[in-house]
Amino acid sequence: MIRFIYAFLGLSIIMLSFTSCLEDSCEETRTFMQFEAVFAHPDDFRVDVDFQSEGTLERPGKFYYHNDHIYINEIYAGIHVYDNADPRSPSYVGFINIPGNVDMAIRGEILYADAYVDLITVDISDLRNPVILCRDEDVFHNNSFIDPSLGYFIETVGTPAVAEVDCRDPNRDRGFFFNNNNVFIDADFGGVVPSGGAGGGTIDGQSGTGGSFARFSVIDDHMYVLSDTELISYDLADPTKPAIAANTFVGWNIETIFPHGDHLFIGGQAGMYIYDRTNPAEPFEVSRFEHARACDPVFVQNEVAYVTLRNGTVCQGFINQMEVIDISDLSSPTLIKSYEMENPHGLALRGQQLYLCEGAHGIKVFDTEDLENIDGNQLDKVEDVHAFDAISLSASHLLVIGDDGLYQYDSSDPSDLTLLSSLKTQ
Repeated sequence: MIRFIYAFLGLSIIMLSFTSCLEDSCEETRTFMQFEAVFAHPDDFRVDVDFQSEGTLERPGKFYYHNDHIYINEIYAGIHVYDNADPRSPSYVGFINIPGNVDMAIRGEILYADAYVDLITVDISDLRNPVILCRDEDVFHNNSFIDPSLGYFIETVGTPAVAEVDCRDPNRDRGFFFNNNNVFIDADFGGVVPSGGAGGGTIDGQSGTGGSFARFSVIDDHMYVLSDTELISYDLADPTKPAIAANTFVGWNIETIFPHGDHLFIGGQAGMYIYDRTNPAEPFEVSRFEHARACDPVFVQNEVAYVTLRNGTVCQGFINQMEVIDISDLSSPTLIKSYEMENPHGLALRGQQLYLCEGAHGIKVFDTEDLENIDGNQLDKVEDVHAFDAISLSASHLLVIGDDGLYQYDSSDPSDLTLLSSLKTQ
């Protein structure tokens, strides 16, 4: 367990501390972040899903739009469903309880969702009575640590903790140290803030639309999902029982998938990978575009790919920029230009308008007609929201999600986004 906590913490922490040296006792009082491992036992998450008529949006993650409904992930808990027939006044339908859920996709009346390490197939023809049709176990296992009694290692959760460190203690000058299978991190060690999560576009008419952080994508009779290292192709000839067609190793720490024509654009911490899906059951790599280590959502339009890189994440990157890449020759993608940003997250495009989510810095709108002067053509900026990811449903309808909830905008005038409604966290 220790090696997994060590690896995670080396990538995903930041904290505040103060120091008060007590010379008489040769002790130092420090405030640390104490990180504890969180485990999920199969007996707890391999259960039936259920519907709850009431739910509280507290920790929003990824989101999805399908048939006038908005689906918002409550990280590791399930999915909130809203009827959005009237974007000015969305109504709450209910909560689908799915332990361990982070990602989703929908085809027709079938919901595909992760449940920690499993992929489940759920009949949502009656939203108020969801039924699991199939469970594919250990799809997202990736050789993660398993404790025989506690189950799968999922994440670490940090809480402030005060510790007395003796001046002669070898831990005194260390940035972090272990104690009873917990880890303590001092502010002087530095680190980055872990980021929660949310383009899974679609090409057929039965599926919905996800954001640029999507890890699932449904195209016609196939679905593609990402594990930490693999692109997994599912045959949906029988949509109630997805069948694995191929497992393709892509690289370490792959995170997002965006379909475009006959290709899949996969974002990873080390770069963008382009896969040909002419044979939909067995995609193969065409090329890759490598960049500095950083989180990497991708959005593709025509012959241009837009990639955002940011710090303050589990990726331990130290840059905040958007890269614009020429993909007219898919075998040899080339950089057009890099743009410095504040803290870019997800993004969406509609025509010439680029909607860029800047985390705590809000939303920016750019005109992309001149690809070498995008930063000189900023049309609007909304600063009073947290923006993690976006979906442009039409030229006049933009969805944005962040830590503080979901926002809907009238984007018919891209130089003046107008708020239609919001679903705030509680």
